[in-house]
Amino acid sequence: MLVYGVAILAGCFVAGQLIGEVLGRILHIDANVGGVGFAMMLLIIINQWMHRMKWMTPEMESGVNFWNKMYIPVIVAMSAIQNVKAAFSSGFVAILAGIVPTVICFLMIPMIARIGKTKA
Repeated sequence: MLVYGVAILAGCFVAGQLIGEVLGRILHIDANVGGVGFAMMLLIIINQWMHRMKWMTPEMESGVNFWNKMYIPVIVAMSAIQNVKAAFSSGFVAILAGIVPTVICFLMIPMIARIGKTKA
């Protein structure tokens, strides 16, 4: 069952990379645009859906959680190979692709923080 959890993660990764590549081609950028982010969003959605359907077993969840713990080191390694100088020289779209999601995430922090609070 552990393998099924890893298979779910792998499927989400492949789908996210495909979406990122297609989005890059649509925007005429010779790069993957947000593939890892799309993969993580898909994983969250599928994980929640499988929990609601009672299909997610503890063994499957341990397979997903293993790679969940590896997420930060993988992202650090991926960002270390990015060429920032090339991104800045590529034009305004590359700069916006980094700034806009960051600003949106910062603006969503108060909304996300309210989700878990109970009313007194």
